[in-house]
Amino acid sequence: DENYAFEELVAEICAAMLCASAGVTSSPRPDHAKYIENWLKALKNDKRFIFSASAQAQKAADYIFGASQPTALAA
Repeated sequence: DENYAFEELVAEICAAMLCASAGVTSSPRPDHAKYIENWLKALKNDKRFIFSASAQAQKAADYIFGASQPTALAA
C-alpha cells in the first residue's frame, strides 16, 4: 500500500536525521530491502513521493528537537 510505504519512508528518514544529529550510527537491517522495494514502487507512481516524505520527516524531527529542548523554570 502506497500510504503505508509513505509512512515507512517518513519514519526512516526522520530516524536517520535524529541519529545523524545525535552522532549515532547504525547498520541496515535485512528487512530494509523490502522497504526500499515498496518505496521504489510508490516513487514510480508519484515523482514527488521522496520530497513529500522528506518534508514530513523534517517536520517530525523539528517537533522532536523542539520538544527535547530544556525549558527554563520560572523562579
